[in-house]
Amino acid sequence: MFVGYIRVSTQEQSRQLQLDALEAAGCEKIFEETASGAQSARPQLQAALDYARPGDGLVVWKLDRLARSLKQLIETVERLGEQAIGFRSLTEQIDTTTASGKLTFHLFGALAEFECGIIRERTLAGLDAARAQGRVPGRPRALNESDLAAVRTLLANPKIPVAEIARRFKVNPTTLYRHFPGGRGALTVY
Repeated sequence: MFVGYIRVSTQEQSRQLQLDALEAAGCEKIFEETASGAQSARPQLQAALDYARPGDGLVVWKLDRLARSLKQLIETVERLGEQAIGFRSLTEQIDTTTASGKLTFHLFGALAEFECGIIRERTLAGLDAARAQGRVPGRPRALNESDLAAVRTLLANPKIPVAEIARRFKVNPTTLYRHFPGGRGALTVY
């Protein structure tokens, strides 16, 4: 059985082209969704994956309807493969139930892994260069040592709410709890 998946990014986009193509490909059940491809939570895609059984095939009109990035695409197709569910993309004429379709996806996988490696190397080189110039990479600390001392003093006063202390220092209360795990109860007053 072929299970179709249609995705459009906005309500204004037409689903008809995808619907016609999936019906012509023999899809017996079609799941439709309006969602950005960048969204990881797509209920109708999840419903299509849950509906498909081993031996079935998930069919999309075009690869970018299933995933926004190559990594996301490969992860989804690998997940399908683990469940013995095939994958077809009509526009690119990819079918993972065939030897050539599997080869195509292995090539995609190798390219994605290569891309991740290159990004990692560039990131590390950039961090090393920043350190060599005396810059400390990362986000600046929200509270310096004198701020932390002042926060400690304010936290020692149970009449001042934690939310008020956080507001005074223009940080989220979570930031205070990160610096003072256990909150007031963990403070040792000297």
